Amino acid sequence: MVLFDAPVAALDGSPLTLPAGAAVLVVNVASRCGLTPQYAGLEELQERYGDRGFTVLGVPCDQFGGQEPGSPEEIATFCATGYGVSFPLTEKVEVNGPGRHPLYTALTAAPDDDGAAGDVAWNFEKFLVGAGGTVLRRFRPRTEPTSAAVVGAVEAALPR
Repeated sequence: MVLFDAPVAALDGSPLTLPAGAAVLVVNVASRCGLTPQYAGLEELQERYGDRGFTVLGVPCDQFGGQEPGSPEEIATFCATGYGVSFPLTEKVEVNGPGRHPLYTALTAAPDDDGAAGDVAWNFEKFLVGAGGTVLRRFRPRTEPTSAAVVGAVEAALPR
């Protein structure tokens, strides 16, 4: 499946548009999680590579401990004021279970570096999708966005 064969809306409900041919780091995010400070690293990646054919895509999800309970407006305000988020955010979706969004059906089929595929483990799981729309790498939640593994993978995925 190519990324966004199954459409997902932006946080405000409008159609989501990403730069054509961009590499995308898709991350399920939450405002009240112990990993929420990763927003800072995600924004750092966006600022560093955003003009080189890359974007972070934040996907709010409330399936892990009710840690993303806010309305779209509350989520947008939190991200903007708390972390200066400039990357796009989608509508709130489910990433696991019977209500799993089709985007995550495709993403969760991709294995991590240990060969494990399947359900998203927690908030801030990261999927690097190449410019052609296929999943290149999967990083588990505790992998920091600015880790050498993520940065190296992003740099390798940038359109030439």
